[in-house]
Amino acid sequence: MKKNIAIIMGGYSSEVAISLKSGNVVYQHIDTSKFNPYCIHILKEGWFLVEDEQKFPVNKHDFSVDFKGNKLTFDCVFNAIHGAPGENGVILAYFDLLGIKHTSAPFYQMALTFNKRDTLSILRKYDIPTAISVYLNQGETVDVDTIIKKVGLPCFVKPNNAGSSFGISKAHTKEDILPAIEKAYKEDSEILIESFLDGKEVSVGVIQCKDETIVLPITEIVSENDFFDYEAKYEGKSQEITPARLTSEEESKVREVAKKVYTVLNMSGFSRSEYIFVNGVPHFLEMNTVPGLTEESILPQQAQEAGISLTELFGNAIESSLNS
Repeated sequence: MKKNIAIIMGGYSSEVAISLKSGNVVYQHIDTSKFNPYCIHILKEGWFLVEDEQKFPVNKHDFSVDFKGNKLTFDCVFNAIHGAPGENGVILAYFDLLGIKHTSAPFYQMALTFNKRDTLSILRKYDIPTAISVYLNQGETVDVDTIIKKVGLPCFVKPNNAGSSFGISKAHTKEDILPAIEKAYKEDSEILIESFLDGKEVSVGVIQCKDETIVLPITEIVSENDFFDYEAKYEGKSQEITPARLTSEEESKVREVAKKVYTVLNMSGFSRSEYIFVNGVPHFLEMNTVPGLTEESILPQQAQEAGISLTELFGNAIESSLNS
């Protein structure tokens, strides 16, 4: 009997439109000979199953839907929500309480990796190279001179809990820092200020397939803009070269550290992390646990290079969840 799969998409953050696009690509590529997929929009204005432009409200007590006269329940949830409440683990804790399986890592791992500050704190204990950073909470006094003394110029100012490069600025001068902080605070009450790492940037996808941790082919990021911002990610202002132009030594190093990061953080499901090479050493930037899943997105590009179709990629995630 085919399993009912709820593909959750949307969310409560600035990434809602991107998430809806990812979720619809998942819906289009799921193997319907094995699964019955349903699009579930999780939005601030409500939770709905959407089919043929009709909306059917989700009963939040048990995550069921009164669908065409029958009560519809789900065997597994495919998480395609970028940002809150999918990528930060909140909705996954809800599914755990209901006993519904999902394709993401456990909710604690999701919450941890969504918090850039906490992720970096753990990885530094395992000698994973990172940028130098300063943390601020909204309302704290900002001493620009002290910040510059620690991280230098240029530096990056970013929200601590946000994705898709929303709220990120590259500050080139002392005068740039306060406006950059204000911009970041529009996305989050916690911010992170990091030293600029000058080097080749790569994105590394790591997935689990049949109980094995697999590092996918690596993508090199060459942005036309000052950094890999929203335009570069989603509006064609970058080159994404897969496989990356790395020496065998560079590739070996970044594969090793990417697998170590995935293991140290006790991850499962999808992840895509960014690294910058400084003097031949890959420095960890951040991890995305619900990466973009459209045909143009980096993780699907990497899977394709590895000979894995979108149908196989998504089907593996569902089957791994159902068998866990």
